[in-house]
Amino acid sequence: MSVGGAFLGGAKTRLLPASIPLRFFGAACVFHWFAWLALLAGAQAWPQAPASMGWPLAALHLVTLGVLGMTAMGAGAQLLPVATRKPAPGHRLLAAIWWTYTPGVAVLALGMGLVRPPLLAAGAVAVVIAFTGWAALMVRNLRGARGMPGVVAHGWAALVALALVLATALSLAGSWLGLPAPARDTALALHFVFAPYGFMGMLVLGLAYILVPMFALADAPGERSQRVSFSLAASALALAALAALGLAPVPLRCAALLAGALAVSLHVVLMRRVLRAGMRKELGRSFTLVKIGWGGWLASFAFGFAVLLDAPLPRLPAWFGLCLIGVGLLTFVLGILQRILPFLAAMHAGGAGRRAPTPSALTDDRLLRVHFSCHLAALAGLALALGAGSGWLAAGAAAIGAAGALAFCFFYATILKRLQSARP
Repeated sequence: MSVGGAFLGGAKTRLLPASIPLRFFGAACVFHWFAWLALLAGAQAWPQAPASMGWPLAALHLVTLGVLGMTAMGAGAQLLPVATRKPAPGHRLLAAIWWTYTPGVAVLALGMGLVRPPLLAAGAVAVVIAFTGWAALMVRNLRGARGMPGVVAHGWAALVALALVLATALSLAGSWLGLPAPARDTALALHFVFAPYGFMGMLVLGLAYILVPMFALADAPGERSQRVSFSLAASALALAALAALGLAPVPLRCAALLAGALAVSLHVVLMRRVLRAGMRKELGRSFTLVKIGWGGWLASFAFGFAVLLDAPLPRLPAWFGLCLIGVGLLTFVLGILQRILPFLAAMHAGGAGRRAPTPSALTDDRLLRVHFSCHLAALAGLALALGAGSGWLAAGAAAIGAAGALAFCFFYATILKRLQSARP
């Protein structure tokens, strides 16, 4: 049976209340807008120091924690029960996690933007508490899972990576406060690998085996192929961890990049086969963004090799970050959100003898057209800014990105309004 059929046939019994995943996804939309505004505030410094303390670092974490982290929490809480065939986690606990995590991300980003370490540390503690609670719920759901072993394996790996990310985050926050902490370079190296490639990367790889077949109306890739991709990705993370700890750093980092590139390449090949075999051929702009995200993720390994070999390209670390976070993960997640938001809302809209609206009936496509154009123009503008070393070009790109993100917020608000009207 296809994943799409399995989801539609049995997942309604494992749906969380609509307010739970939609609040996580809604916060991701708002933080997406804030991220572009923060980048606009720090645009003059961004081309030369994209991860320096100040608004550039705040913008980075508004994307990674605010958009990617929020989406991961909402999607994981809703979709992992589909893979495990177990009940969804307690919605009251998830609501409490959201109320802890959302202000935590805002305070952390504000502390970074204003260069106030106490604010940063307070936000970091709230974020760690929220993620720890979420991880505990996911462990409870993954334990004794009865289905989709490939997805479950990715889920476990993502949680292991998350533990390392949270530990290094607390260490880095403590070092900014002047507290004794382990070697900062080691913590940074582990954090920079295990946040995007470990936690988010493993979740993206795993949940894609549910989402892409579901939207394409196709069978999921075989479990053996999923396990091969997973083994390569897990090996890459293990090698990168050893390199960060000082064991043969250059050879092991090269091996990690190669294994990671092979893992993602195999995953993309599997996903493209799903799309070709699917009954639904026209997936629109949303899957154009998904494909661009796959391309950005693959290209990040090439930039990673260039960074490792100290290639003579100006602002190389910024190119790597833009490729991985902006073009890769962010673009992929925004493409998936365009699909999952109206789909999830439509599943909650039926009942009491009334026919549920279609996802397209809940969507304002004009707003998505605006977002699509603005998002791609903003990414192109940031690339031009890096090439020219221009803060003014970065500011213009950030302004365009903020306009697109605002359109995305209105797209989300329209779904809520139409969902409310469609409910009995």
